[in-house]
Amino acid sequence: MTASAPFAPLTGPIGFYPVVHDAAWVQRLLGWGVRTVQLRFKAAGHTPAEIEREVNAAVEAGSKVPGAQVFINDHWQLALAAGAYGVHLGQEDLDTADIEALRNAGLRLGLSTHTPAELARAHAVQPSYLAIGPIYPTTLKVMPYAPVGLTQLKEWATLAVPYPVVAIGGISLERLPGVLACGVDGVAVVSAVTLAANPQQAALQGLALVGKR
Repeated sequence: MTASAPFAPLTGPIGFYPVVHDAAWVQRLLGWGVRTVQLRFKAAGHTPAEIEREVNAAVEAGSKVPGAQVFINDHWQLALAAGAYGVHLGQEDLDTADIEALRNAGLRLGLSTHTPAELARAHAVQPSYLAIGPIYPTTLKVMPYAPVGLTQLKEWATLAVPYPVVAIGGISLERLPGVLACGVDGVAVVSAVTLAANPQQAALQGLALVGKR
């Protein structure tokens, strides 16, 4: 699985990185000034046409905003067909996705990692960034891994060099400064924005916290 060349680098900083469940959220966040967003649209309960429509809408939204970095989670074939900026894949996807096709098309690649062994495996692919998590316990997704915690995050972030690191998993706005202090390049959040009483205010607060580093 040795890569013939690295994936294209990111065109901007990762920073505050919301992960959202539909294209409407992608559009909303880009309008509020967020520039790195991930569409995680789950296939369960949706038709192939619905999935394609969401992917295309998210990619189109990103194409209209200068500096936008919109990543598509899992649906790499649709992302490739739509000319997406980037895709985010899990470790299991390395066994099935056409990594060479994604690289040759110029897409950026983010990879999830949960252990030092997975970090080492991800290095062989030479992605655009590496995600480490879950940092804290999360109820949004059943995880077979124990929370990484801040001490290990700081250690593992050094193992990810030279790739940018995104921390993910159970990160609230209150926890965000402590996570940033571990030397990561971006912080992915889910419920901190989508379940906030005022999502726009939460997004702006997240952007401000990252900007104060």
